[in-house]
Amino acid sequence: MRVEQVNWVEIPAGLLCRGTPVDEVAAVARRYADTRVPVEWYAKEAPRAEIHIPAFRIARTPVTVGQWALFAAATGRPVSQTSADHPVIGVAWEAATAYCRWIGERLGLDVRLPTEDEWERAARGDDGREFPWGEEYRTGLANLVDLGIGTTTPVGSFPDGASPFGVLDMVGNADEWTSTLYAPYPGAPAEVPSTEDWAFDRHITRGGAFRHDRDLARCARRHGAYESDLEAIGVGFRLAAPAA
Repeated sequence: MRVEQVNWVEIPAGLLCRGTPVDEVAAVARRYADTRVPVEWYAKEAPRAEIHIPAFRIARTPVTVGQWALFAAATGRPVSQTSADHPVIGVAWEAATAYCRWIGERLGLDVRLPTEDEWERAARGDDGREFPWGEEYRTGLANLVDLGIGTTTPVGSFPDGASPFGVLDMVGNADEWTSTLYAPYPGAPAEVPSTEDWAFDRHITRGGAFRHDRDLARCARRHGAYESDLEAIGVGFRLAAPAA
């Protein structure tokens, strides 16, 4: 696959209903109690706020092994043995940003990682939906642990799980780097930590990977790379750029 074949989706300027209302955090934790995620982790999503997001573009799918291989060959980096149409995983944040610069030079664009707010806007659209496809979780709309596949699948394999803008794989398959360092949202509950020094990398990741449960499929869910084995936990990335 040639680098020129990035499939961009134009995301119009608009309001993002970001995060989760403070008075709903406990109910969210109860709804996903079977995942054993503590309520404190959901509190990081609070409070809900309306944030204006300028127009931008985002890649329809994550960067694939085939796309990464061109960069790897040019820069002497390792190449994944997974099929070319699968998302590349095991990529450190610094390597992901290096790829953005490399491909940006070839495309003549300011290519970068999406911000956390841009990622949520691309996933949620114009409303406060819980998942990219709507309000209810449905097995089979994303490659998460409930499918039992245990590894990545070709990008775009779950078209019915698309976001309102038609962005694919926002949930499952590969967890995705953003350019945003973790910090509490303004007005966050007092128990929300000001830093996450225990994280392997403090940049926010979004969407969850094949090994993750359905709580990470939620558009509001904020987390990070808490383990150093980025391939085992399925960390990849997708591209963003200024609006056309």
